[in-house]
Amino acid sequence: MSAPTLKTHRLLLRPWRPSDRDALWPMQSDPRTMEFLMPIADRTASDAVAERAEAHFARHGFGLWVVEVPGVIDFAGYCGLVHVPYTEHFTPAVEIGWRFDPAFWGQGYATEAARAALDFGFASLGLEEIVAITVPANLRSRAVMERLGMARDESGDFDLPSTPPGHPLRRQVIYRLRRSEVRA
Repeated sequence: MSAPTLKTHRLLLRPWRPSDRDALWPMQSDPRTMEFLMPIADRTASDAVAERAEAHFARHGFGLWVVEVPGVIDFAGYCGLVHVPYTEHFTPAVEIGWRFDPAFWGQGYATEAARAALDFGFASLGLEEIVAITVPANLRSRAVMERLGMARDESGDFDLPSTPPGHPLRRQVIYRLRRSEVRA
């Protein structure tokens, strides 16, 4: 199944191209980008992120889109929807996520791209609920979640299974948005 392309006022959310991997690795090797995420070991592991995104699109018809700012840059980051790949109290679920090069922070791109992904998830996929997760200290991402109208599930905090016990990034907060709560 091919990946659809989404357009917003300023952005293009598009399928991955082989050349995107050249921009993905510098972004994922930047400590600012990865402050609240487990580190990506090397270029091979970074390329695997793109491969998983492409495979998710092939299986499900949606996934993590590359975010392009037309006329500015072909790769500002990525944003989209993925099936949560582990079992937890809120799964099965579809999660929205984003990762941007720090050069493009503070310009509203994450919120704009995520809004387009949410709209696609609710309108085109018919999802009833979309979740977002992050570590409690990631105030920038939590602010985006709140701007999107997502609400924190205060009873939903959990330990991320892929993160080692005792690691400072293990504890996660969960935000939720139901289709019925989306503002017209």
